[in-house]
Amino acid sequence: MNWKFWNKKKKATPAKKKKSATREWVDAIVFAVIAATLIRTFFIEAYVIPTPSMERSLLVGDFLFVSKVNYGARTPMTPIAFPFAHHTMPLIGTKAYWDGLELPYYRLPGFSDVKKNDVVVFNYPQDTINNRPVDKRENYIKRCQGAPGDTLSVVDGQVYVNHKAMPNPPGEEMEYSYKTTGEDVNPQILSDLNITTYEGHQYPAMTKASANVLKGYSNVQSFATVISPKGVSDQMNPVFPHVFPIHVMLTPQIPDYKWSVDNFGPIIIPKKGWTVKLDSMTFPLYERCIEVYENNKVKVVNGNILINGKQTNSYTFKMDYYWMMGDNRHDSEDSRFWGFVPIDHIVGKALFIWMSWDDAGSFFSKIRWGRLFNGIH
Repeated sequence: MNWKFWNKKKKATPAKKKKSATREWVDAIVFAVIAATLIRTFFIEAYVIPTPSMERSLLVGDFLFVSKVNYGARTPMTPIAFPFAHHTMPLIGTKAYWDGLELPYYRLPGFSDVKKNDVVVFNYPQDTINNRPVDKRENYIKRCQGAPGDTLSVVDGQVYVNHKAMPNPPGEEMEYSYKTTGEDVNPQILSDLNITTYEGHQYPAMTKASANVLKGYSNVQSFATVISPKGVSDQMNPVFPHVFPIHVMLTPQIPDYKWSVDNFGPIIIPKKGWTVKLDSMTFPLYERCIEVYENNKVKVVNGNILINGKQTNSYTFKMDYYWMMGDNRHDSEDSRFWGFVPIDHIVGKALFIWMSWDDAGSFFSKIRWGRLFNGIH
């Protein structure tokens, strides 16, 4: 027995080999990419406004932070993808993801459901050309006007939900027509009031506050809101639902809803567990939800509707849906044109503007300082 075991010297631990500068840089970059990807996927992500569909609540060049935790983060449905690229690789233009592995939709618990008047980022549901996976479709931003189970209509440009008028966003724009006594309105006045005639539009768009100021000028003789007429389908600017051959197979008489952008509905927004009766008037409204969003095989044979090979005259929805509209009501491609937004397409809630860049501004006024860190309402 060694009675001097307490005197034994511990063997020296060999010193770790110092990492090379290259290895340290690689480790740091890998850690940063993984951390940033986790933050963007599960917590918060930055987006930029490219179009005027939300003016004047949100302007082209506004940079936003969008929360993923408010509604619960959506787990990746196409997990194998190039970091920081959405669906297309920059410069080379190839796909930035591999669709050989697609996972089912799952959402982590969130703080709340999507609420009416929330400004929401979602994946564009009507992706019929590129046929990308849900989470790789274009990101859109609109205001939620209708929740699952709501009955929504638009009457003379005013949104009604469950027969009650919805509060209009403070930045909501409509188009107005006006005539002067002969003397044109000073262009500087139009600029100061943020009045814009968008490309392809005949009439200028402005907020209600700007309209009230403009019509008060002495040289403005007449002034009116541009509203599409009631009870007439807009053939030049057709709205949802678009009638396809499968609908004609159901009934020789193609349904005419006589809806337009300013006079639309009423329409019921599908809710999980709601059963709808399917007939010639309801089938065109919900056919895409049933077939595309909820992955059923739909056929019409001799006027009869077959879902997954079984004849039926009703359907029970598996998901919740929402109705999204832009604040710039006459320059927004939204649910009035392509219908419902499924819950699995919801990305997150817009929180605040962290930067706003005006390309049309002078050198010293490119940044819209007054918009920085403004909350989104």
